[in-house]
Amino acid sequence: MKQNSSSLPAAQATAGFLNTDWNPRDVPAGTVTTNVVLRTADQAATSGSLYRPSTPTDTVVCVMHPREFMACHYLIPDIVGAGYAAWSQSPRSVGNDLRLEHEFALHDVAAGLQYLRAVGFRRIVLLGNSGGAGLYALYVQQSALRGTERIGRTPGGRPTQLAELDMPVVDGFVLVGPHPGQGALLMNCIDPAVMDESDPLSVDPSLDPFSPANGYAGKEGTRYGSEFVERYRAAQRARVERIDAHARALIARRQAARLRIKEAAANGLAATPEDRRLAGHTPIINVWRTDADLRCFDLTLDPSDRKFGSLWGADPYASNYGAVGFARQCTPESWLSTWSALSSNASLARTASSITQPVLVVEYTGDQACFPGDVQRIVDAIASTGKRHVRVRGDHHGRALTPDGEPGRLEAGRLLAQWLCSQFPL
Repeated sequence: MKQNSSSLPAAQATAGFLNTDWNPRDVPAGTVTTNVVLRTADQAATSGSLYRPSTPTDTVVCVMHPREFMACHYLIPDIVGAGYAAWSQSPRSVGNDLRLEHEFALHDVAAGLQYLRAVGFRRIVLLGNSGGAGLYALYVQQSALRGTERIGRTPGGRPTQLAELDMPVVDGFVLVGPHPGQGALLMNCIDPAVMDESDPLSVDPSLDPFSPANGYAGKEGTRYGSEFVERYRAAQRARVERIDAHARALIARRQAARLRIKEAAANGLAATPEDRRLAGHTPIINVWRTDADLRCFDLTLDPSDRKFGSLWGADPYASNYGAVGFARQCTPESWLSTWSALSSNASLARTASSITQPVLVVEYTGDQACFPGDVQRIVDAIASTGKRHVRVRGDHHGRALTPDGEPGRLEAGRLLAQWLCSQFPL
């Protein structure tokens, strides 16, 4: 089955972007596509699409994001065109990170790689784009450990079942537009001026990133002083700490109710209706105002080719105060596992030192989510002695930075194909 060339690549739809400059391309003629549904070791459903080139190959490149649909990822035509197979996998919770816990998403990755091994692929390369980098890096780290050394419980306290999981080891790793992990990303863009989590309009004027008194002057003149930046970063961490404490308190309340129910049953007593309600309830945390990274508005901070604004748009009031944004709604468990920089295991700072395979890092110079300093720290932390870091003009989704410019994704595709041919000759 051919890929539909009129389909909008999922990366283009991310963050509400709908743009006509994405350079529609089909996979090469002769590509055979197989769609499969898999059952994970913890009995969740996941799916994937396997694109095989017209000539046989024993090498496959995998693309996955913990919460996005990647079946039409823009690099698939380049992978298949170079003579390699491409595997695009969907997580168990496509488009919804309400309950996303990265430790369970590893079961999804493992199910896909087990399938690929079973159908004959000898060499597996992971391609982590954006948030996919954090997921795949965590997989590489955990797959290299003995079962008993793996993460036993999620940050929220759930058993991970990773000790017994068959986690095929991979042969190569590609990072495209990688940020340092979804929690680390949020730490940098959460608005610390929120004074009351129950009031999304509450503002501490001394920390307001959009106050002229603190340096905000719109597209042309925003400049934040070093003292404000330092206070702002400390306050961001403090806000994450408060949400962490709230999430853990909600989990503890539910677990305490479940324990009381068990104790009552052991003593032949009926549980109270209140305990039954608490034990069965999964609270939802609303995290407002998560689009306020100072680097998005003061372009002299960690300078690059990026434009004013963020992934979510150029109007900071609309993107920061609006309904759509990172971590807007999550369970306590998903907050701790995915969006808390202090609690999440899916952080490149924690996992990059476990990456010893050949690595290609593609940095987009106009990226509004993956800043030069962050990318360089990732590259420096990767343990591999065979790592290559390239910079390509483009935004976070590999689109052109100017109306007449070439989309960066095209150059990224060429560089990826060259790297595959050099590292994994056909």
